[in-house]
Amino acid sequence: MTDISEALQDVFRDVFDDPDLVIGPETTAADIPDWDSHTHISLIVAAEAKFGVRFRTAELESLHNVGDFETLIRAKLAGHSGPR
Repeated sequence: MTDISEALQDVFRDVFDDPDLVIGPETTAADIPDWDSHTHISLIVAAEAKFGVRFRTAELESLHNVGDFETLIRAKLAGHSGPR
């Protein structure tokens, strides 16, 4: 795991209050029973705080799995904005 992957893993564990939760690039909301609209928003807010970035709605709408989310975070940290 990379540093970003590990940090994102921590975000998911905190939001879902599950220290044993394991996510991977292909993980989707369908894979985690408690992932609903409320936890989705909590994930976004927690990731923004953890990584010091801000996401636009259009960027989030294009995400299909955790791997896409990690790619977006990497782009933000590299100074690139996502899709407009």
